[in-house]
Amino acid sequence: MADEQANTVLYDVSEGLATITLNRPDAMNALNTAAKVALRDALREAAADTGVRAVLLTATGRAFCVGQDLKEHVATLAATREAGEGNALSTVREHYNPIVRAITEMPKPVVAGVNGVAAGAGFGLALAADLRVVADTASFTTSFAGVALTADSGVSWTLPRLIGQSRAAELLFFPDAVPARKAYELGIVNELVPAAELAAAAARTARRLASGPTVAYAALKESMAYAAGHSLSETLEKEDELQTRAGASADHAIAVEAFLAKEKPVYLGR
Repeated sequence: MADEQANTVLYDVSEGLATITLNRPDAMNALNTAAKVALRDALREAAADTGVRAVLLTATGRAFCVGQDLKEHVATLAATREAGEGNALSTVREHYNPIVRAITEMPKPVVAGVNGVAAGAGFGLALAADLRVVADTASFTTSFAGVALTADSGVSWTLPRLIGQSRAAELLFFPDAVPARKAYELGIVNELVPAAELAAAAARTARRLASGPTVAYAALKESMAYAAGHSLSETLEKEDELQTRAGASADHAIAVEAFLAKEKPVYLGR
């Protein structure tokens, strides 16, 4: 299992950027158990590594991620029915939820470089990222209703916040493929680029974040997540708390000094 996990997800750190690459191209990066465990662990490693200041999540081959590996899921369903007990969808609790939490809760920005189709939980991974740089040949689909399931991987939370409740309901009830251009118009995509330029464009955005004020980015992520579930008054209190933290950072001092000197700041990430 260890070797299989190592091959399903690639992990590299360079100049403060952790690049996590889904690597099951022959299966369109469908998520089997090995891939889910490897992805979860890679994200946790990136979150814990003080040398990592941003994360790029991308994939090999022609797909970003088509979600759950249905071959494995069918086998799990059969085994569960034969045993007469268990939960064939315990993977939501055991894998998908920890993966999405790792992306959304890590105190570092995460960029999804979407090279191809993102479906089901694969769509969820892209939505969980802070920014999405997308190839013009990519597409998105919720998939869940197409196999008589409900949303997971946080899609019922992230998608309505990006495009509104009504549009999200439409995409969930009718899981048709949404081409990259339409996804851009809906507000799902931050940057739309020619497919041949996707790798460079996604890396450029992620590296820009990796050289930025990491403490401020962490506070911004925390502030937006908090605001989504709290009142304005409560959010103002949270902003005060987080601004105090950001204001005490070395990067804030560097930024102010650079501004006064009319120079470009070189951040330390602390």
